[in-house]
Amino acid sequence: MNTMRGAAARGRVVGLPEWDRCAVMGVVNVTPDSFSDGGRWFDTTAAVKRGLDLVAQGADLVDVGGESTRPGATRVDADEELRRVVPVVRGLASEGVTVSVDTMRAAVAERAVAAGATLVNDVSGGLADPGMIPAVADTGVPFVVMHWRGFSADMNSRAVYSDVVAEVTAELRARMDAVIDGGIAPERLVIDPGLGFAKQAEHDLALVAHLAELRALGRPVLVAASRKRFLGRILAGTAEAAPPPARERDAATAAVSAIAAHEGAWAVRVHEVRATADAVRVARAVEAAR
Repeated sequence: MNTMRGAAARGRVVGLPEWDRCAVMGVVNVTPDSFSDGGRWFDTTAAVKRGLDLVAQGADLVDVGGESTRPGATRVDADEELRRVVPVVRGLASEGVTVSVDTMRAAVAERAVAAGATLVNDVSGGLADPGMIPAVADTGVPFVVMHWRGFSADMNSRAVYSDVVAEVTAELRARMDAVIDGGIAPERLVIDPGLGFAKQAEHDLALVAHLAELRALGRPVLVAASRKRFLGRILAGTAEAAPPPARERDAATAAVSAIAAHEGAWAVRVHEVRATADAVRVARAVEAAR
């Protein structure tokens, strides 16, 4: 497989740049309570600098979020989310960065797009706010549809599956149909299996192992494994051992990034970019050598 065939296999998202490999989405959490790096980039100036640093390390786009979605998290109000997110989006976009906004609120999505965001990444796939789908349809920007079964406060209780791959695929297909019926063009959709969201470690691993089934839905796939609990559980080795803290899971994250790139993911979403940027470039080189 040459690199152009590899890029074609990952799919194209209308409204975004086209990369010849799996893209790298860097994360900027403008929150005090993210599971991974809460509080480090809470100040607008620090958050913008962080986004620019991620681009310098190899990020192709930067995902800005102002609400933690870690298990058990409670929601912030819309005004606070807007205060956190919009200035950072504006600052990064003014520097030429391709910016995604990570939000479940239509009002935040609209304001972020007006400030320069070119992608809306909604972990609820438009379920949390009934205004989201028409709002994104009106803006015309691409939209990430993630597999989601409920808010963070109680999502762990929803991690019940007979066949996680089949059920996630079916639920994503239904959500894609609803989003398209709501006016968002199919060529602007990205799908995300929602690793860690209403999933246990075994569910996350099964989804990573079966990305081909998700790609069969016909849209580019975003894989967001960075620093998540299932990686901590793998690294711990046993159920009794304590998992390493989130910031010590970046090598494991890069390993998943390489696997995802090899399996045709459109993009991977990560907190630390450099190792993953290297990983996806190696995966591209291997594709080209086939």
